[in-house]
Amino acid sequence: MTDLFDRDLDRITLTGVRARGYHGVFAHERDTGQEFRVDVTLGVLSISKAAKTDDLHHTVDYGAVAQTVVDVIEGPAQHLIESVAVDIAERCLEFDYVRAVKVTVHKPEAPLPVPFDDVAVSITRAR
Repeated sequence: MTDLFDRDLDRITLTGVRARGYHGVFAHERDTGQEFRVDVTLGVLSISKAAKTDDLHHTVDYGAVAQTVVDVIEGPAQHLIESVAVDIAERCLEFDYVRAVKVTVHKPEAPLPVPFDDVAVSITRAR
């Protein structure tokens, strides 16, 4: 399978966007919440025009993308971080210039019975 980002797309990456969410299968996760971290890589149409004109209107406003990620994390509770990742990806694809997106949702406080550093789900979507 060809990497979706091998389509002559430029990339914009946001790493470690954080917010408190109430996602999880267990009642205590949905009651007390926890911090989620999200990494997003946007595959965008050429940023050359934006660079040449120095105009935000010719690229993706990554501040708006970050706010979208936070809105999903802080939004309605979902059982699975897979669902959170898909929701974020679908919303990112609504931005002008975005043609593909890779989303990784980290759940470092997941209720696991063994020591661990992180649990994460990564998905890639395109339009």
